Amino acid sequence: MKVKISFPTENDPVSKVRGEVSSKKLNTVCESASCPNLNHCWSRKTATYMLSGDICTRRCQYCDVAFGKPMPLDSEEPIRVAESVAELELNHVVLTAVNRDDLKDGGSEHFARTILEIKKRKPNCSIEVLIPDFKAKRESLDILYSAKPNIINHNIETVKELFPKIAPQKNYLRSLEVLKDISEHGFLTKSGLILGLGETKENVESCLEDLYANGVRMLTIGQYLQPSPTHYPVQEYVHPDVFAFWKSFAYKLGFKTVASSPLVRSSYHADEFAAVSEMTG
Repeated sequence: MKVKISFPTENDPVSKVRGEVSSKKLNTVCESASCPNLNHCWSRKTATYMLSGDICTRRCQYCDVAFGKPMPLDSEEPIRVAESVAELELNHVVLTAVNRDDLKDGGSEHFARTILEIKKRKPNCSIEVLIPDFKAKRESLDILYSAKPNIINHNIETVKELFPKIAPQKNYLRSLEVLKDISEHGFLTKSGLILGLGETKENVESCLEDLYANGVRMLTIGQYLQPSPTHYPVQEYVHPDVFAFWKSFAYKLGFKTVASSPLVRSSYHADEFAAVSEMTG
């Protein structure tokens, strides 16, 4: 697998996004999770802001975000993110966050504050959030809903059979419960799956059926890439034809948008897929 990169010039969009993120001391999942699409997305003046710091309270075997004891929340971060969105003139923004199990609300109020600050400065910007499960707490989800983002994404990440090994601090059924709740509250509901962790065809088929049955209508499927030698090893490099098969399978199930290829990640061309979903109702 190869990714074409170029070294940005001073006036290149990549430099502009990097400078904006750096000057406001913001985190992006693009950098913290070592996304292979960083140059591509930043060249389109898009980035996924990562709220609540860059240290996660959960240790998943596939993820490159640092694990440990997080710092207290930065109360000014929602304002700085909103100012960044306005200065970059974004029409669609993705907000995500590390798991904050140390907080009573899991960080949902911080999400909500950021959404509202963006709406103040860029009312026509559509807002997509990629959330942790908040332990499926009713009050945490309601806080998020009150801010009315356009799209709510919660990634299932892997199939049910691999959860105990890959994401032991998460729960497959709890994630489905959260996704169903999001959909039942009228939000466009999105989720993502990574392949190459040892799942079978039957596992993936069941997972996609579960996602659809629980209200997910936007889907991303990508290849797992081992971030470091200490992370879970890649079990298979899945052929592009297989990604094409799952794309077709998902559309037949009824999903509205499906991005499925080796380098696809949750926020890949999120603005384009959001527009398609809104047009298809």
